[in-house]
Amino acid sequence: MVERSSKFLLIVIGSVCFMLILYQYVAPGVINFGSPHGYFTEDDEGDIFPTPDPHYVKKYYFPVRDLERTIDFQIKGEDVIVFLHIQKTGGTTFGRHLVQNVRLEVPCDCRPGQKKCTCYRPNRKETWLFSRFSTGWSCGLHADWTELTNCVPGVLNKKENKQKNQRKFYYITLLRDPVSRYLSEWRHVQRGATWKTSLHMCDGRTPTPEELPSCYEGSDWSGCTLQQFMDCPYNLANNRQVRMLADLSLVGCYNMSTVPEKKRAQMLLESAKKNLRDMAFFGLTEYQRKTQFLFERTFRLRFIRPFMQYNSTRAAGVDLDNATVQRIEELNELDMELYDYAKDLFQQRYQYTRQQERWQQRIKNHMERGEREELPTEDYMNQIIKRW
Repeated sequence: MVERSSKFLLIVIGSVCFMLILYQYVAPGVINFGSPHGYFTEDDEGDIFPTPDPHYVKKYYFPVRDLERTIDFQIKGEDVIVFLHIQKTGGTTFGRHLVQNVRLEVPCDCRPGQKKCTCYRPNRKETWLFSRFSTGWSCGLHADWTELTNCVPGVLNKKENKQKNQRKFYYITLLRDPVSRYLSEWRHVQRGATWKTSLHMCDGRTPTPEELPSCYEGSDWSGCTLQQFMDCPYNLANNRQVRMLADLSLVGCYNMSTVPEKKRAQMLLESAKKNLRDMAFFGLTEYQRKTQFLFERTFRLRFIRPFMQYNSTRAAGVDLDNATVQRIEELNELDMELYDYAKDLFQQRYQYTRQQERWQQRIKNHMERGEREELPTEDYMNQIIKRW
């Protein structure tokens, strides 16, 4: 009777152990007993990221140097992350992630009621992050690539009251589907928002009213219809992403008479592609988890909470006919081409980085298995030697 009870007990214990092991394989990372805040740690967080599409067809050729993005970010040194925030690309959410959601030795100090956080290095009171929520709009409201690259070093020298030429600046940004971004900007402007305090500095000066006319009279453009928004030829919403990523000095800034229109457009597009490609990191609003993954692997920094994908936006709630969509695409022809290029580079970087991680993990597993296999042999040989 006792023997039967013992066998039954062993069967129950064995079944429970088997189910626990099976559960870990079927649903890994769902329950985490060791993670702070109940979220994923560095070891198990990879399970939250989507599997690369094995059937993805590449559109552009990118050499390994454009796909490889692993930076030894020295937060205790002189490295600075500079966030180029393009309007209506999800930059506000991402900017908050940077100051509130990164696992740091010394977290950013974000106090209730204050718009900016203090993001000091662990070893001294100097900032490692140049962004809206850390340093404010220090180079102007939604400063573009042309403004930031000419402004950031001087602003930091002034803030920290010292001259430093050894800083490394790592530029990052977010892009968004041009039609959705355009509609989101229209909705924002329709509610009364303006960016008229933006400086648009280029080659040491701001544009004249003739170079950059206004689309409206009065304090704002609230209540404008989509048709009115599309009809303004001076609307900076048109091809905004290309303009904000390009080196405007190449085309005479906002002086349209310097370079012929078609040549100007092509030069801006190529400049935007180059600057985007050379940036330390860029993400896409439509791919939040992949954006998180690539940022973490690029800078070797980890977020505390995973990024969430919100597809229910104001732009998504706009009903459009095909003719209107086509018109928006025409107005944003350069942005459409840039986004197509960026999306392909983004997907290729994601696939490349995931493949590299898997390859490294296989080597690690193989080495660990090899060590486990060798240990008993070495131990056995030692015993033989001792006995002999």
